[in-house]
Amino acid sequence: MFATLSDRLTSTFKNLRTKGRLSEADIDATVREIRRALLDADVAVPVVREFTGTVRERALSAEVSGALNPAQQVVKIVNEELVAILGGESRGLNLAKNPPTVIMLAGLQGAGKTTLAGKLALNLRQQGHTPLLVAADLQRPNAVTQLKVVGERAGVPVYAPDAGNQGAEGQSGVSTGDPVTVARAGVETARSRQHDVVIIDTAGRLGVDAELMQQAADIRDATSPDEILFVIDAMIGQDAVATAQAFAEGVSFTGVVLSKLDGDARGGAALSVARVTGQPILFASTGEKLTDFEVFHPDRMASRILDMGDVLTLIEQAEKAFDADQAQDMADKLASGKDFTLADFLVQMQQMRNMGSMKKMLGMLPGMGQMREALDNFDEREVDRVEAIVRSMTPAERENPKIINGSRRSRIAKGSGVTTTDVNQLLDRFAGAQKMMKQMSRGGGMPGMPGMGNLPGMGGKKQRGRQQAPAKKNKKGRSGNPAKRVAEQQGLTSGPAAPSGSAFGVGKPADEAPLELPPGLDKFLGR
Repeated sequence: MFATLSDRLTSTFKNLRTKGRLSEADIDATVREIRRALLDADVAVPVVREFTGTVRERALSAEVSGALNPAQQVVKIVNEELVAILGGESRGLNLAKNPPTVIMLAGLQGAGKTTLAGKLALNLRQQGHTPLLVAADLQRPNAVTQLKVVGERAGVPVYAPDAGNQGAEGQSGVSTGDPVTVARAGVETARSRQHDVVIIDTAGRLGVDAELMQQAADIRDATSPDEILFVIDAMIGQDAVATAQAFAEGVSFTGVVLSKLDGDARGGAALSVARVTGQPILFASTGEKLTDFEVFHPDRMASRILDMGDVLTLIEQAEKAFDADQAQDMADKLASGKDFTLADFLVQMQQMRNMGSMKKMLGMLPGMGQMREALDNFDEREVDRVEAIVRSMTPAERENPKIINGSRRSRIAKGSGVTTTDVNQLLDRFAGAQKMMKQMSRGGGMPGMPGMGNLPGMGGKKQRGRQQAPAKKNKKGRSGNPAKRVAEQQGLTSGPAAPSGSAFGVGKPADEAPLELPPGLDKFLGR
């Protein structure tokens, strides 16, 4: 969604980092590029003016002129201002003290309200709530049927006493039911069945009109919702501001939900709605699956836009997808010295698939904007091919890949629908990964850290040699000076010859007699 904006801003900051000192002209040029990038991204003009004005004022202040690295300070300022226009801090749903909590969805037709109702219901169910979906959209053809299908997939019941507009061929299909009555009855049903959350799906229109606003206002007055969420298509562009303002005046929503955030549009709506309406963005829909739904964090979104990654969201998704017990078993296995097998690799890959799209996960890593072309060309089906290859192996082959000879490779290739070359490449990559895992388990972690092992190329052998090899000693205690060595042999040196085993020239070896130190040195040694 923000690829173009991210590339423009990253390029601007890259040019800025080449300057050790920033002049007013440099800052003006940077602000000008930021303004162009935001306008190209369809951000509302008032928001752009306010944003660039604040950035310029702060960039010319003492916090930049006195900084050790002015360019990084400007990036920090832009990041903070992006977080501000995106809403500041993230906010969760306001749950009612006395259930059920009533959540009403409003927005234009095609914004994705019905699908988002199912995503929100699934998210709440996973948190331990018992939501109920209410089908109050009786005008869009098959809207009630769609909500039933979505509710079934999410495992959430749907209250739909009226079939709504069926849109049957040869019939008008217009429903005679009253959406206000359905919404009110849905809340009462939820209370009687002890559902703690009610999500009301309302009708939308192709444009803002008085009838839509009046119907939404009547449902609001009849159900007294705790949250009114305005669902807006993130690809709507400049029209997002006018639509949001109209709904704010007509329905007075309490939060915003961005849908279709995975699209390829310029995404200015996300940077405009929160600042224009004054209401926070609560959630974001990032795909077509019901699980492609996440809490909106302004600071994390700003980091994504500035190509700083979103590691926290990546960790949260990993915690949901990975089994803690399996992860502990894997760690114990590696710590005990056992090999990492293809069976373990298959388990890890299946858990990674549960996290969602590989492209999305890779895109959350810092600096991936510089590899955008390679990321766009990444084939998600490659994961399926690898899984097919591993599944075509016998249990013995997965435990010990060394037994896979030529005939076995040919059989595995035929069974998985790939070439023998693909099988060979997978086995070679796995052998390297297995070797790395073994060396990491020996040292207890990553190389280069105290008490940890070293990977190939880290100079581990030389380090071990320096630590373990004893210091070289002159076997007979002879001097390297030939004349002095002759004098020692003839007994002409001023002091007694150092006996064998003595390191300090005293009468006994160092381990047999205490070392005699100059007077006054004892206090520095703590004696």
